[in-house]
Amino acid sequence: MPSISNVHPAEKPADPAGISPAGHPQKLDLTAEIARDLIRFDTTNYGAGRSNGETEAAEYVAEKLRGLGLVPELFDSEPGRTSVIARVKGRDAARPALVVHGHLDVVPADAANWSVDPFGGVIKDGLLWGRGAVDMKNMDAMILASLQDVINANGAPERDLVIAFFADEEAGGVLGSHFLVREHPHLFDGATEAISEVGGYSITLGGQRAYLLQTGEKALIWVKLVARGEAGHGSRMHPNNAVTRLAEAVAKLGRYEWPIRLTDTTEQLLGEIARILEVDPQRVGPDELALATGTASGFIQASLRTTTNPTGLTAGYKHNVIPDTAEALIDIRALPGEEDLVLSQIQEIVGADIEIVTMHRDIGLETEFSGPLIEAVVSTLERHDPGAPVLPYLLSAGTDNKALSTLGIKGYGFAPLRLPGDLDFPAMFHGVDERVPLDALVFGRQVLTDLLSQY
Repeated sequence: MPSISNVHPAEKPADPAGISPAGHPQKLDLTAEIARDLIRFDTTNYGAGRSNGETEAAEYVAEKLRGLGLVPELFDSEPGRTSVIARVKGRDAARPALVVHGHLDVVPADAANWSVDPFGGVIKDGLLWGRGAVDMKNMDAMILASLQDVINANGAPERDLVIAFFADEEAGGVLGSHFLVREHPHLFDGATEAISEVGGYSITLGGQRAYLLQTGEKALIWVKLVARGEAGHGSRMHPNNAVTRLAEAVAKLGRYEWPIRLTDTTEQLLGEIARILEVDPQRVGPDELALATGTASGFIQASLRTTTNPTGLTAGYKHNVIPDTAEALIDIRALPGEEDLVLSQIQEIVGADIEIVTMHRDIGLETEFSGPLIEAVVSTLERHDPGAPVLPYLLSAGTDNKALSTLGIKGYGFAPLRLPGDLDFPAMFHGVDERVPLDALVFGRQVLTDLLSQY
């Protein structure tokens, strides 16, 4: 594997935001350059089909792939909703192909709440700032930089790689990964496994660094609650008020405490956390063990139970008119296999007079923490950060691995980042002032290059 110092970024003017403490322009690693460039494409996905589109970012990625001698294909599910696929032939055609994928869209960012331009690709304090710096233009950049390293050093990876950059992941992948696996499944012929986002990053446990490898993810159900009543004048006594009924239902559901239920993955994770911290898991409860992971607890606690979070309200059209309909959006993340049970329980919580409309639904996944790919990931991380254990975890959110699973492809979250213990990494996802350390991007490139070269 070539050293990072031997890999030269594209010749570009120095970024004025990248200034060293001595006042000189800071030379960026190729990974940071690509991630910065991608952040500067505003690929905001508002959901419900509204988006700024991914086409310009997709064309940028495709040009990078062409520069490596590859032949990328671009697919538009709708105008502006572009995904990119390229196959890299491996040295051993007998091995199953590996899908390495990212998404090009991002969630909205309100610039008024940020300390930097969210689409400026600003570099300061040793970090890259901007919407997508964590979710997930950082991994997109690591894929491209690592692919260059592998091809330059070895001519080809060990096995075929299907490199994919999907549109629309932030709206469930309907116009991205799901479109491609439905309309163009041949693109993934021969692939049995995949790696992508929200795994491979480090956490700190009792002063020791460890890495979380995502081996499963909760089911996704987006529903709309609808309350109906009678329209009328705002000055009247009005017991059949749709807004009141909806508000009561939303408050009940939003405050409902779902019970803890451990899956195989979360039980294994908590056992490893207890071992590292040298505590008895029979005496220390699941929530306490999750909280002991510090900043990572934001993801881990939510993986121990179903969550139902209200995310939007719509009702009324004039101050003195009582509307006959009120609606609320609810983001439901159920444990794998419990989707139907959760929906029936939600109906009981909100009441039979509240209509539940399913807007989007996708499956939960859970994969065993074993096998050749897991062994390769663990050994690769050991080479780059000796002594740091690798732990399985169930993602409380979802990825494009859901779509790939319909083709029988097992997906894992592995976007390797070595992070400072005080960085609240989970809070960066969809958060304000999203940012990632520059040295973490360099680490991720090295680890991913090593993995793709060997596996």
